[in-house]
Amino acid sequence: MKNYDKLIFEVSKPGRKGYELPAAKLEADGLKGIPADLLRKKAPELPEVSELDVVRHYTNLSNKNFGVDTGFYPLGSCTMKYNPKINEELAAMPEFAALHPAQDEESLQGALELYYNLQKALSNIAGLAEFTLNPYAGAHGELTGLMVMRQYHKSRGDHKRTKVIVPDTAHGTNPASAMVAGLEVVEVKSKPNGSIDVEDLKPLLDDTVAGIMMTNPNTVGMFETDIVEIADLVHKAGGLLYYDGANLNPMLGKVRPGDMGFDIMHINLHKTFSTPHGGGGPGSGPVGVAAHLVDLLPNPRVVKDADGKFHIQTNDKSLGSISSFLGNFGVMMKAYAYILSLGKENIRLVGPMATLNANYIKENLKDDFLLPIEGACKHEFVFDGLKDKSTGVTTLNVAKRLLDYGFHSPTIYFPLLFHEALMIEPTETESKETLDEFIEVMHKVAKEARENPEVVKGAPHTTPISHPDETTAAKKPILSYKAMKQA
Repeated sequence: MKNYDKLIFEVSKPGRKGYELPAAKLEADGLKGIPADLLRKKAPELPEVSELDVVRHYTNLSNKNFGVDTGFYPLGSCTMKYNPKINEELAAMPEFAALHPAQDEESLQGALELYYNLQKALSNIAGLAEFTLNPYAGAHGELTGLMVMRQYHKSRGDHKRTKVIVPDTAHGTNPASAMVAGLEVVEVKSKPNGSIDVEDLKPLLDDTVAGIMMTNPNTVGMFETDIVEIADLVHKAGGLLYYDGANLNPMLGKVRPGDMGFDIMHINLHKTFSTPHGGGGPGSGPVGVAAHLVDLLPNPRVVKDADGKFHIQTNDKSLGSISSFLGNFGVMMKAYAYILSLGKENIRLVGPMATLNANYIKENLKDDFLLPIEGACKHEFVFDGLKDKSTGVTTLNVAKRLLDYGFHSPTIYFPLLFHEALMIEPTETESKETLDEFIEVMHKVAKEARENPEVVKGAPHTTPISHPDETTAAKKPILSYKAMKQA
């Protein structure tokens, strides 16, 4: 086994050094006051390696990872699109990257102007009155939006509105966010095409309902054609409409959530507006609201005065603070650069191109894969596994076999509406050539499943780890090198 195929601890040799820190100048008195149980009893067990070993190890490790920069990443519901490198360069400019959030606002005018302009751009794109950029992620944005919803009803003395309606096909964060916000979740059923069943919704609407959470297009990539009726029903019942912005990408320049009747929404800047995501961050989940909810947005906010100066402002009607300072500034820089580079004209092309790419793949694969919902989709669609079920090849098998051909798997087993769900979202940034290569491989895997199913069931065959036992890995994970040696 080559060195770069080993763990960094396996490369370690006693006494080998790649870097030596200056001798510590901390006097013994400097440790006084630190509880004894927080002090180390022995030196940390770190690997002892040369600089060359470290460079080779982590360079080769990075080459084993899969990302948008290395190949097609058709992860449904996640919008894993290419992120232009110019946006990264702008966010790394020292004039911005070296700023400190506690600086006096007079020295932050450029950064505050960016905040303010991005707030206005998102408001225009969403059809809403105002945005806060403070939430750190999509789920954090959901929680913030639901807190706005609760605060709205409380401010009117309507304390019994403690229920939020969530579709049975919703993203898992929806009911979770509602519970964290102290709201009771009421499920509304979906029709076979994944859209909300209006007849099931009607009896749920009473004076205890705070609002409804929706994704449009919905989780199976279909547009909610009853959205105007749903908005009217919820508003007449005294509730608010919350828009989960995870599926905003196909709507850009075509339909605005505010125009559909939504009162509150969050946007995933790290999905729709160009920040690489995965592995836990970084993220940003700005929350937008209709005019009657603006004063409830969290503190602080960036405002512009009559003289063109920008200020960090708080107000007494706000629900309070939900984050330190003003959110993830670097993520906002990338989103702002992305919006400006596309401009008002070209941002209108994002949605149609994402929709075209999704329908192109769907129509070319439906002979081999089971399509449970017919008709034009938006940015994503769902197959219910292979059409030929007699092979015993599952969606998980197909996902693993794709790795052998250099493609990341689509999202699998979500939404729960279909037993063998395979959710595909190509985004607008992929070329026809890439889509054709993916289509060809998917047909090849389907053919293998019919003619030689064991090859697919045993996949992947070419990756560093071939076919692990997922159940054991999940129930008994080995998370340290010491545990691995003992196992």
